[in-house]
Amino acid sequence: MSRVLEALEIYAARHPERIALACGNDQLTYPQLLTAVTALAARLRQADVQALALAADNSPAWAVADLACMQAGIPLIPVPHFFSPAQIGHLLNSAGVDAIITDQPESITRLLNGLALTHQPPRELTQALTLIAISTPDVALPEGCAKITFTSGSTGEPKGVCLSRAAMETVAASLADATSATASDRHLSLLPYATLLENIGGLYAPLLAGAAIVAPGMAGVGMSGAAGLDISRFITALHQAGATTCIMIPQMLHALIAAVEQGADRPARLRYTAVGGASVSPVLLQRAEALGLAVFEGYGLSEAASVVAVNRENDCKPGSVGKPLPHVQLKFADDGEILVRGSLFSGYLGDAPQPAGEYWPTGDIGHLDDEGFLFLNGRKKHIFITAYGRNVSPEWVERELSIEPAIAQCCVFGEARPFNVAVIVARQGAGSAQVQQAVASANARLPDYARVCRWIAADEPFSVGNGLWTGTGRPRRGHIFKAYAEKIDAIYKES
Repeated sequence: MSRVLEALEIYAARHPERIALACGNDQLTYPQLLTAVTALAARLRQADVQALALAADNSPAWAVADLACMQAGIPLIPVPHFFSPAQIGHLLNSAGVDAIITDQPESITRLLNGLALTHQPPRELTQALTLIAISTPDVALPEGCAKITFTSGSTGEPKGVCLSRAAMETVAASLADATSATASDRHLSLLPYATLLENIGGLYAPLLAGAAIVAPGMAGVGMSGAAGLDISRFITALHQAGATTCIMIPQMLHALIAAVEQGADRPARLRYTAVGGASVSPVLLQRAEALGLAVFEGYGLSEAASVVAVNRENDCKPGSVGKPLPHVQLKFADDGEILVRGSLFSGYLGDAPQPAGEYWPTGDIGHLDDEGFLFLNGRKKHIFITAYGRNVSPEWVERELSIEPAIAQCCVFGEARPFNVAVIVARQGAGSAQVQQAVASANARLPDYARVCRWIAADEPFSVGNGLWTGTGRPRRGHIFKAYAEKIDAIYKES
């Protein structure tokens, strides 16, 4: 039986008054959540759904739909909110989705019409959710596939990562243990549930511990689009929720630290803030520690059902991404690439199955220290070699640049070149002189071969919309280079 559903039944029976999910004044106790899940699972079975896409904002209803699919044994395909219509069309067709459950039936209907996908009229399933049956080609999913999470990838066509329930719940149980989750916790969901990290760490792990989950939706926590953040609303949400735990991407952490440094009240109850999705500068972690913010960096990938390693409250080493979770085994290739085993995906959608028991090459370069902490040195395919034969991880340099207040986004290049060049998006209000000072400040923390000698002001912010940014907060290097190739080449010619 499902570990999460079993925990739900136990807490519903033993602690009927305990809150499981909250959104403003709307709350579901554990018994109410169990009842809602069971009822929706029955309706989905009656509808004979074979593969269900979920397109909705964070809310108790999203959680109910997810758990109902788990109970009914229906593969669930969350739809990332930042996907383009073409990417959503690819998701629906490649996974053989035959129905969409949504809290926005009008916009989904318009989308389906635009994609020329045959569909039935929307049918109300619950007060918050509507079902739309659609027609797509039949697709044979891997045996035991419970969820397909689509990665933003480095190209326009995302990959479907097939995950079993056992793999996801193993990671969730390890995370609950690593973060010392208890029934007294209140987890505030800051990232979309369509992001696997929040789905596993912010929904399944708290439910295993019998905790309360606060899910006010993306606008409720100050998020808009893939990268917009209303800092005031974000800080207010942390306080109003009485959050004890949350998961952030580095940009959110930077905003929180800057706000508290400028006089905002520190969220007093926040005992464990996990940060991941992209590399985090040790300087940023030091600033968090100085403010009394309990921040813990972790590392993972969708192919390993989200989290691989994480720092713990009493077992933490800043600069590392923590120790591997108990179910994880690591080894390293000759070039330092991290190979991982334990609760891996079943395979990519449309590809051969991932053989059981084999190690998966992560594409990340790293090492374990003598105490068992994992350190990352960059992406294997991103590391470039300068004209002087020095290996440079652009993520390392970008991490140092991005903690400077004047720099909002950046991307570094230098393959086979005598020095490194960065394309930089300045923060609002920061002029050229401030950016230049920020680059000098970052360079002071870097060895000479990794420093940025020249920089280019970006024409516009990197975003999912213009194809220069991923939904998880990483630059699309090839696309950025193509957009600024002439200016980059001109700099080297001048020099």
